[in-house]
Amino acid sequence: MKINYLATASMLVLASACAAVDSKGQSVDSGMEAVAATQTVSEKAAKSLPTLAMFDPAYNGCYDREMMPYTAVVDTHNHFRPFGGAPVPFEELMGYFRDNGVLFVNAYGIGQSLPVDSSCEYYLDCVGTPALPSMKNDFANAQNLLDYDPEGVVVTLSMTFPDLANPEEVPEQIAFLDREYPDMFGWMGEVNLVKHALMGNDHEPATRDDIDNWAPFMATLRERDIPIAIHSDLGNDVEPEKYLELMEYVLESYPDNKIVWMHLGLSKELTTLSASRHIEILEGMMADNANLWLDISWRVVYDNYFVEADTRATYVDFFNRYGERILPGTDFVAAHVKNGDIYAEELDVTSDILKDVDDEAFRNIALGGSYFSILNMDYTAPSICKADI
Repeated sequence: MKINYLATASMLVLASACAAVDSKGQSVDSGMEAVAATQTVSEKAAKSLPTLAMFDPAYNGCYDREMMPYTAVVDTHNHFRPFGGAPVPFEELMGYFRDNGVLFVNAYGIGQSLPVDSSCEYYLDCVGTPALPSMKNDFANAQNLLDYDPEGVVVTLSMTFPDLANPEEVPEQIAFLDREYPDMFGWMGEVNLVKHALMGNDHEPATRDDIDNWAPFMATLRERDIPIAIHSDLGNDVEPEKYLELMEYVLESYPDNKIVWMHLGLSKELTTLSASRHIEILEGMMADNANLWLDISWRVVYDNYFVEADTRATYVDFFNRYGERILPGTDFVAAHVKNGDIYAEELDVTSDILKDVDDEAFRNIALGGSYFSILNMDYTAPSICKADI
């Protein structure tokens, strides 16, 4: 049985400013990267933030999209631990969520940890330094959740340690977590099937043989009804569909597992794929795989695919049709150089497209309906208030 941790403090009001670094730790010009369509500080502060009471199945009110934020109440993709260096303290991070009306969060570690004896804090700043899977961040997250009350935020712990290219030890590692932190983990991921950006840091993509060898731990996940969230690049600008067959093979091999494909398969290395072809791929995979869910986190996806009006409309239409299996998230990495203002901007940017989806898709994506479904949680997304005519 997996546990979601809950406390019921009242929500605070956001006070944010422009960011100095992006969600992955890279520098950006302060304020220059913020999109014009994003909610301003004053606009968001003037809106009423949602509360957990609104997600009680007995709640008989509604969510007013005009008076309340368009930002997601769910952050299914948040890295509580950085690649290297010190993290944002747990209690401070909880404050970021409360300040922005984020009520439900997946607590990821990080799928690629830099060595403890390295001064590097971001893997792309030290190409050649190994960035490899590790259990240490999952232990840290679990212990923090025991030591500190999340105060009004429902936190689901995620196992981020599995090395998908070397899966033989994963069942034993799950058992070790079970002994140390029984019944505390309800998610697996973000785990890397193939991540082009990491290849300069000793990342080893999984092969078909490796995928076959996932069978023991995938059986454990099925038995526990735990989703697995996989980072698998679709390809790159030279070969846009280079790695597609690997994700297709995963879905073919494990049709009864709940599988989440991170970032819609996109990355910084793939920015020129046409929206029509991308949607064609996604739609075919969703139609063929009832247990496939899509993660729309990371501002890189917004910057390259959601920002232009014509392509944006294509994705909005897709989200309206498949909203029951679309999951929102920031992909925020809680490195010590970050602050609440940066988190607020990342949440705004990654939620921006949700302004345009229809009410049912908004309930499922922004208000958590799809998230509650994949985890079988005892929460219900509130209905949307109907406009007076």
